[in-house]
Amino acid sequence: MEFETKNIPIQEVKLDFEADTRLFVKREDLIHPFVSGNKFRKLKYNLAEAKTQQHTTLLTFGGAFSNHIAAVAAAGKLNGFQTIGVIRGEEVRTKIDNNPTLKFAQQNGMRLHFVSREAYRTKTSKAFTTQLNRTFGRFYTIPEGGTNSLAVKGCAEIITENEQDFDIICCAVGTGGTIAGITNGAFPHQKVLGFPALKGDFLQKDIAKLTNKTNWELMTKYHFGGYGKVTDELIAFINQFKQQTSIPLDPIYTGKMLFGIIDLMKNGYFGKQNRILAIHSGGLQGIAGMNQKLQQKGQQTII
Repeated sequence: MEFETKNIPIQEVKLDFEADTRLFVKREDLIHPFVSGNKFRKLKYNLAEAKTQQHTTLLTFGGAFSNHIAAVAAAGKLNGFQTIGVIRGEEVRTKIDNNPTLKFAQQNGMRLHFVSREAYRTKTSKAFTTQLNRTFGRFYTIPEGGTNSLAVKGCAEIITENEQDFDIICCAVGTGGTIAGITNGAFPHQKVLGFPALKGDFLQKDIAKLTNKTNWELMTKYHFGGYGKVTDELIAFINQFKQQTSIPLDPIYTGKMLFGIIDLMKNGYFGKQNRILAIHSGGLQGIAGMNQKLQQKGQQTII
Protein backbone atom coordinates (compact mmCIF):
# COMPACT_ATOMS: atom_id res chain seq x y z
CA MET A 1 0.00 0.00 0.00
CA GLU A 2 2.22 2.77 -1.29
CA PHE A 3 0.94 6.34 -1.36
CA GLU A 4 2.97 9.56 -1.56
CA THR A 5 4.26 10.29 1.93
CA LYS A 6 7.57 12.06 1.28
CA ASN A 7 6.24 15.56 0.65
CA ILE A 8 3.29 15.90 2.99
CA PRO A 9 2.53 19.62 3.47
CA ILE A 10 3.33 21.27 6.79
CA GLN A 11 1.09 24.30 7.20
CA GLU A 12 1.66 27.11 9.68
CA VAL A 13 -1.42 28.24 11.61
CA LYS A 14 -1.83 32.00 11.73
CA LEU A 15 -3.10 32.71 15.23
CA ASP A 16 -5.55 35.47 16.15
CA PHE A 17 -3.75 36.16 19.44
CA GLU A 18 -0.23 37.06 20.51
CA ALA A 19 1.99 34.05 21.24
CA ASP A 20 5.70 33.36 21.63
CA THR A 21 5.23 29.94 20.05
CA ARG A 22 4.56 28.98 16.44
CA LEU A 23 2.06 26.29 15.53
CA PHE A 24 2.20 24.08 12.42
CA VAL A 25 0.02 21.21 11.20
CA LYS A 26 1.37 18.22 9.28
CA ARG A 27 -1.40 17.36 6.83
CA GLU A 28 -1.36 13.57 7.06
CA ASP A 29 -5.06 13.76 6.18
CA LEU A 30 -3.98 14.45 2.58
CA ILE A 31 -2.21 11.09 2.08
CA HIS A 32 -5.34 9.51 0.55
CA PRO A 33 -9.06 10.42 0.46
CA PHE A 34 -10.14 7.29 2.35
CA VAL A 35 -7.01 5.73 3.89
CA SER A 36 -5.42 8.79 5.42
CA GLY A 37 -3.42 9.89 8.43
CA ASN A 38 -2.69 7.36 11.10
CA LYS A 39 -5.00 4.79 9.48
CA PHE A 40 -2.68 4.57 6.49
CA ARG A 41 0.33 4.38 8.81
CA LYS A 42 -1.20 1.63 10.95
CA LEU A 43 -2.33 -0.45 7.99
CA LYS A 44 0.81 -0.19 5.86
CA TYR A 45 2.82 -2.97 7.49
CA ASN A 46 -0.21 -5.01 8.53
CA LEU A 47 -1.31 -5.35 4.92
CA ALA A 48 2.23 -6.26 3.89
CA GLU A 49 2.30 -8.95 6.58
CA ALA A 50 -1.10 -10.28 5.49
CA LYS A 51 0.25 -10.67 1.95
CA THR A 52 3.41 -12.35 3.23
CA GLN A 53 1.25 -14.87 5.09
CA GLN A 54 -0.80 -15.35 1.89
CA HIS A 55 -4.07 -14.22 3.41
CA THR A 56 -6.88 -13.10 1.15
CA THR A 57 -9.21 -11.78 3.87
CA LEU A 58 -8.82 -9.09 6.54
CA LEU A 59 -11.02 -9.10 9.64
CA THR A 60 -11.27 -6.26 12.10
CA PHE A 61 -13.51 -4.69 14.74
CA GLY A 62 -15.18 -1.36 15.39
CA GLY A 63 -18.19 0.72 16.29
CA ALA A 64 -20.85 2.06 13.99
CA PHE A 65 -18.94 5.26 13.10
CA SER A 66 -15.39 3.88 13.25
CA ASN A 67 -12.71 5.58 11.12
CA HIS A 68 -10.83 2.30 11.31
CA ILE A 69 -13.69 0.26 9.81
CA ALA A 70 -13.99 2.68 6.89
CA ALA A 71 -10.22 2.71 6.30
CA VAL A 72 -9.85 -1.10 6.37
CA ALA A 73 -12.72 -1.45 3.90
CA ALA A 74 -11.13 1.04 1.49
CA ALA A 75 -7.59 -0.31 1.94
CA GLY A 76 -8.79 -3.86 1.44
CA LYS A 77 -10.48 -2.96 -1.82
CA LEU A 78 -7.41 -1.06 -3.05
CA ASN A 79 -5.12 -3.99 -2.23
CA GLY A 80 -7.25 -6.92 -3.38
CA PHE A 81 -8.37 -8.25 0.01
CA GLN A 82 -11.80 -9.41 1.09
CA THR A 83 -12.76 -7.58 4.30
CA ILE A 84 -14.95 -8.39 7.27
CA GLY A 85 -15.99 -5.88 9.91
CA VAL A 86 -17.21 -7.15 13.28
CA ILE A 87 -19.48 -4.32 14.42
CA ARG A 88 -20.39 -3.54 18.02
CA GLY A 89 -24.18 -3.48 18.59
CA GLU A 90 -26.74 -5.75 16.93
CA GLU A 91 -29.22 -2.85 16.85
CA VAL A 92 -27.12 -1.17 14.16
CA ARG A 93 -27.91 -3.94 11.66
CA THR A 94 -31.12 -2.25 10.46
CA LYS A 95 -29.59 1.24 10.26
CA ILE A 96 -26.88 0.77 7.62
CA ASP A 97 -28.58 2.97 5.02
CA ASN A 98 -28.65 5.85 7.50
CA ASN A 99 -25.06 5.32 8.66
CA PRO A 100 -22.49 6.94 6.33
CA THR A 101 -19.56 4.95 7.77
CA LEU A 102 -21.11 1.49 7.47
CA LYS A 103 -22.66 2.31 4.12
CA PHE A 104 -19.24 3.36 2.82
CA ALA A 105 -17.64 0.18 4.20
CA GLN A 106 -20.29 -1.98 2.56
CA GLN A 107 -19.91 -0.14 -0.77
CA ASN A 108 -16.20 -0.97 -0.61
CA GLY A 109 -16.97 -4.66 -0.30
CA MET A 110 -16.77 -5.13 3.46
CA ARG A 111 -18.96 -7.86 4.90
CA LEU A 112 -20.49 -6.57 8.13
CA HIS A 113 -20.99 -8.96 11.05
CA PHE A 114 -23.01 -7.49 13.91
CA VAL A 115 -22.63 -8.79 17.47
CA SER A 116 -24.15 -7.78 20.79
CA ARG A 117 -22.26 -5.35 22.97
CA GLU A 118 -21.86 -8.13 25.53
CA ALA A 119 -20.31 -10.49 22.98
CA TYR A 120 -18.14 -7.69 21.59
CA ARG A 121 -16.43 -7.32 24.97
CA THR A 122 -15.09 -10.88 24.52
CA LYS A 123 -13.74 -10.22 21.00
CA THR A 124 -10.13 -11.05 21.92
CA SER A 125 -11.00 -14.37 23.57
CA LYS A 126 -10.07 -17.70 22.02
CA ALA A 127 -13.71 -18.83 21.97
CA PHE A 128 -14.80 -15.72 20.06
CA THR A 129 -11.97 -16.12 17.53
CA THR A 130 -12.78 -19.80 17.05
CA GLN A 131 -16.39 -18.93 16.29
CA LEU A 132 -15.30 -16.32 13.76
CA ASN A 133 -13.05 -18.90 12.06
CA ARG A 134 -15.97 -21.32 11.82
CA THR A 135 -18.11 -18.60 10.25
CA PHE A 136 -15.60 -16.98 7.90
CA GLY A 137 -12.68 -19.39 7.49
CA ARG A 138 -9.09 -18.18 7.46
CA PHE A 139 -8.40 -14.46 7.90
CA TYR A 140 -5.76 -11.96 9.01
CA THR A 141 -6.85 -10.15 12.18
CA ILE A 142 -6.32 -6.43 12.61
CA PRO A 143 -7.25 -5.28 16.14
CA GLU A 144 -9.85 -2.62 16.92
CA GLY A 145 -8.35 0.77 16.15
CA GLY A 146 -5.53 -0.95 14.26
CA THR A 147 -2.97 -0.83 17.06
CA ASN A 148 -0.34 -3.56 17.24
CA SER A 149 3.45 -3.67 16.87
CA LEU A 150 3.24 -3.32 13.07
CA ALA A 151 0.98 -0.28 13.46
CA VAL A 152 3.46 1.33 15.87
CA LYS A 153 6.22 0.67 13.33
CA GLY A 154 4.21 2.47 10.66
CA CYS A 155 3.38 5.43 12.90
CA ALA A 156 7.07 5.88 13.72
CA GLU A 157 7.50 6.94 10.09
CA ILE A 158 5.31 10.03 10.61
CA ILE A 159 8.39 11.83 11.95
CA THR A 160 11.06 12.37 9.31
CA GLU A 161 14.04 14.67 8.83
CA ASN A 162 11.54 17.31 7.67
CA GLU A 163 10.22 17.51 11.24
CA GLN A 164 13.50 17.66 13.17
CA ASP A 165 13.33 21.45 13.71
CA PHE A 166 10.18 21.17 15.85
CA ASP A 167 10.40 21.13 19.64
CA ILE A 168 7.02 19.61 20.47
CA ILE A 169 4.98 17.06 18.51
CA CYS A 170 1.25 16.78 19.28
CA CYS A 171 -1.18 14.05 18.30
CA ALA A 172 -4.66 12.84 19.12
CA VAL A 173 -4.85 9.59 21.11
CA GLY A 174 -7.33 6.75 20.71
CA THR A 175 -5.86 3.30 21.33
CA GLY A 176 -2.31 4.59 21.84
CA GLY A 177 -0.57 3.19 18.77
CA THR A 178 -0.06 6.53 17.07
CA ILE A 179 1.55 8.31 20.01
CA ALA A 180 3.73 5.28 20.71
CA GLY A 181 4.96 5.25 17.13
CA ILE A 182 5.54 9.00 17.03
CA THR A 183 7.44 8.77 20.32
CA ASN A 184 9.64 6.02 18.89
CA GLY A 185 10.28 8.06 15.75
CA ALA A 186 10.83 11.41 17.45
CA PHE A 187 14.25 13.04 17.67
CA PRO A 188 15.97 13.08 21.11
CA HIS A 189 15.26 16.77 21.73
CA GLN A 190 11.54 16.48 20.98
CA LYS A 191 8.69 16.04 23.44
CA VAL A 192 5.46 14.33 22.36
CA LEU A 193 2.10 15.46 23.76
CA GLY A 194 -0.97 13.25 23.33
CA PHE A 195 -4.56 14.46 23.56
CA PRO A 196 -6.82 11.50 24.43
CA ALA A 197 -10.33 11.35 22.99
CA LEU A 198 -11.36 9.04 25.85
CA LYS A 199 -11.82 9.58 29.56
CA GLY A 200 -9.77 7.57 32.03
CA ASP A 201 -6.16 6.87 32.96
CA PHE A 202 -5.83 3.38 31.45
CA LEU A 203 -4.12 4.75 28.32
CA GLN A 204 -0.98 5.57 30.27
CA LYS A 205 -0.29 1.88 30.86
CA ASP A 206 -1.34 0.84 27.35
CA ILE A 207 1.05 3.30 25.72
CA ALA A 208 3.91 2.33 28.04
CA LYS A 209 3.59 -1.23 26.70
CA LEU A 210 4.14 0.02 23.16
CA THR A 211 7.19 2.24 23.68
CA ASN A 212 10.09 2.19 26.10
CA LYS A 213 10.75 5.91 25.64
CA THR A 214 9.61 8.44 28.22
CA ASN A 215 9.58 11.71 26.27
CA TRP A 216 5.77 11.77 26.06
CA GLU A 217 2.89 13.07 28.16
CA LEU A 218 -0.91 12.89 27.99
CA MET A 219 -3.02 16.05 28.22
CA THR A 220 -6.19 14.52 29.61
CA LYS A 221 -8.59 17.43 30.08
CA TYR A 222 -9.65 17.93 26.46
CA HIS A 223 -11.92 14.90 25.91
CA PHE A 224 -15.13 17.01 26.06
CA GLY A 225 -17.01 14.36 28.01
CA GLY A 226 -15.50 11.24 26.49
CA TYR A 227 -15.24 9.34 23.24
CA GLY A 228 -17.65 10.62 20.61
CA LYS A 229 -18.90 13.42 22.88
CA VAL A 230 -18.90 17.01 21.67
CA THR A 231 -20.07 20.41 22.90
CA ASP A 232 -21.26 23.56 21.15
CA GLU A 233 -17.93 25.15 22.08
CA LEU A 234 -15.96 22.40 20.29
CA ILE A 235 -18.12 22.56 17.14
CA ALA A 236 -17.78 26.36 17.04
CA PHE A 237 -13.99 26.01 17.38
CA ILE A 238 -13.76 23.44 14.55
CA ASN A 239 -15.78 25.68 12.23
CA GLN A 240 -13.80 28.81 13.12
CA PHE A 241 -10.50 26.95 12.66
CA LYS A 242 -11.53 25.80 9.18
CA GLN A 243 -12.64 29.30 8.20
CA GLN A 244 -9.34 30.78 9.37
CA THR A 245 -6.94 28.10 8.09
CA SER A 246 -8.85 26.04 5.47
CA ILE A 247 -7.90 22.96 7.53
CA PRO A 248 -10.87 20.66 8.27
CA LEU A 249 -10.87 18.93 11.66
CA ASP A 250 -12.89 15.95 12.82
CA PRO A 251 -14.88 16.18 16.09
CA ILE A 252 -13.62 12.93 17.63
CA TYR A 253 -9.86 13.38 17.50
CA THR A 254 -8.15 16.28 15.70
CA GLY A 255 -10.69 18.92 16.72
CA LYS A 256 -10.12 18.15 20.39
CA MET A 257 -6.35 18.08 19.92
CA LEU A 258 -6.16 21.49 18.23
CA PHE A 259 -8.56 22.99 20.76
CA GLY A 260 -6.27 21.72 23.51
CA ILE A 261 -3.07 22.96 21.88
CA ILE A 262 -4.44 26.46 21.35
CA ASP A 263 -5.88 26.58 24.87
CA LEU A 264 -2.47 25.64 26.28
CA MET A 265 -0.81 28.30 24.11
CA LYS A 266 -3.19 30.97 25.34
CA ASN A 267 -2.43 29.98 28.93
CA GLY A 268 1.35 30.15 28.51
CA TYR A 269 1.99 26.42 28.86
CA PHE A 270 4.72 26.32 26.23
CA GLY A 271 8.09 28.00 26.58
CA LYS A 272 9.11 30.96 24.45
CA GLN A 273 10.19 30.35 20.87
CA ASN A 274 8.94 26.76 20.86
CA ARG A 275 7.87 25.36 17.51
CA ILE A 276 4.87 23.04 17.82
CA LEU A 277 3.87 20.47 15.21
CA ALA A 278 0.36 19.02 15.35
CA ILE A 279 -0.15 15.79 13.42
CA HIS A 280 -3.41 15.79 11.47
CA SER A 281 -4.35 12.12 11.69
CA GLY A 282 -7.30 12.26 9.28
CA GLY A 283 -10.63 10.82 10.43
CA LEU A 284 -12.64 13.32 8.40
CA GLN A 285 -15.14 10.66 7.33
CA GLY A 286 -16.55 10.88 10.87
CA ILE A 287 -17.89 14.37 10.24
CA ALA A 288 -20.92 13.12 8.29
CA GLY A 289 -22.05 10.82 11.09
CA MET A 290 -21.56 13.50 13.74
CA ASN A 291 -23.49 16.05 11.68
CA GLN A 292 -26.33 13.56 11.42
CA LYS A 293 -26.51 13.38 15.23
CA LEU A 294 -26.22 17.14 15.63
CA GLN A 295 -28.99 17.79 13.11
CA GLN A 296 -31.31 15.42 14.96
CA LYS A 297 -30.73 17.46 18.12
CA GLY A 298 -31.19 20.77 16.31
CA GLN A 299 -27.60 21.79 17.08
CA GLN A 300 -24.97 23.58 15.02
CA THR A 301 -23.24 21.28 12.53
CA ILE A 302 -19.66 21.10 11.24
CA ILE A 303 -19.05 23.00 8.02
